Amino acid sequence: MAKQLLDITKVFQKLTLNSTRLVTSPLLRLHDTNVEKNAFPTIISIRNTSFFNKLPADHLWKGVTTVSNAGKKRGRGKTISKKNIKDLNRGQSLGMGKANMVWPGLSAPIIRGRELVQQQKLPEDPEREKKLIELRNTMGTFRPTKLSPMERGWSGSKMPGRSIGAPDPIGEETFEGFDTRVLELKIVFNMKGNFGRKRRNAALVVVGNGRGLGGFAMGRAQEPKNALRKAKNRAAQKLVHIKLFKDHTVCHHFFTQFGSTKIYVWQKPEGYGLRCHRAIKTICEVIGIKNLHAKVEGSTNVNHIMKAFFLGLVQQKTPEQMAEEQGLHLVQFCPESNNFPNVIASPTECKEEKDLVRNETFDFNHYCFGGKVVLQKKHPAPFYTKLDSYMEHLRRCERRRNHDEVKLNLRSEYGEIRSFLTDQHPECVQFKKLKEEETQEAET
Repeated sequence: MAKQLLDITKVFQKLTLNSTRLVTSPLLRLHDTNVEKNAFPTIISIRNTSFFNKLPADHLWKGVTTVSNAGKKRGRGKTISKKNIKDLNRGQSLGMGKANMVWPGLSAPIIRGRELVQQQKLPEDPEREKKLIELRNTMGTFRPTKLSPMERGWSGSKMPGRSIGAPDPIGEETFEGFDTRVLELKIVFNMKGNFGRKRRNAALVVVGNGRGLGGFAMGRAQEPKNALRKAKNRAAQKLVHIKLFKDHTVCHHFFTQFGSTKIYVWQKPEGYGLRCHRAIKTICEVIGIKNLHAKVEGSTNVNHIMKAFFLGLVQQKTPEQMAEEQGLHLVQFCPESNNFPNVIASPTECKEEKDLVRNETFDFNHYCFGGKVVLQKKHPAPFYTKLDSYMEHLRRCERRRNHDEVKLNLRSEYGEIRSFLTDQHPECVQFKKLKEEETQEAET
């Protein structure tokens, strides 16, 4: 075969075009040997293209190792993935096989300068098969990305909840101390009349400096990295100032709503922590809120939760503004200070008793939540409450159902367990001493 190729090459080199000489194609089969007479050639059609030389190697390998979209919808190719596919063409070059040879036109050019390349055998590579086997063994092994516990997101190595650093600097302005957290990264489709279904990645991020500045934005692009970069830089240009109470929590309780998402937020003391939805927790960590309790009702769409929470933060009022609006003193009662009244803010002109309206709202929750009430789910009663034996048990325990509370109140008030007749009759004392009192008397 190689000898025939060399002969054909030599023939083509000797051919020259001459206008006086008629060159006939070897593909034309003449019925008559006389060219001057009328000849009717018969054309032999040869197909020089096929499926294998029309498409590149990547498309051919993809056709062998993957499943079409229609096949995926019908349940085929569930075990096929990039981590299981092995590219058998990797590590090999065209024309270089077990027999290491120089093939003109295949593994080497036919003509190199003015010389005609000849076929020759090269020294064998004994480690060729070993190298190919090692290369194929390395393929098909999936190694998940290792992240430290501080860098992981809400669920493993996925992007939502992870930090992607500070926004890019704008001119001489740099965002030092800022951090960006991803709230959502998903694939979206847009149907176009000319291009059909267009696939893109949508990213939702929040940016903050941890001291009351925060902003959010969404970015879309073909690649996830570009979408995250667009959203991060847009959020840096939409920063708003958030009012904080003592630099650790919100100014007051508030109710906020966006669409069908309703959020109730409670102000909490230091050390309480963040007990809320994970999206709200991420926003609070970026802005600088450390103590908060929030309850979400309705839709838990991350986009709606973020917008509703930012609306509530922006619409906050300082204690001085609330006191001026109502014309009353703002007093705080909290269990951390044993419910001792603490005046937080006072108005310039306080209302008198005669100036109070009949339907004046003194309940702080009613004032902050705008008359909204948190939904309390009803817990079904246990099954045994309907049994006759349980009703009999309640009837028997009714006589002594509050004895523990009564004993505790008597000890806190009188220092001992006594009867209500003890003042009139001193002999009405506790008939059985406690073990602690007996040991104290024995010691004395």
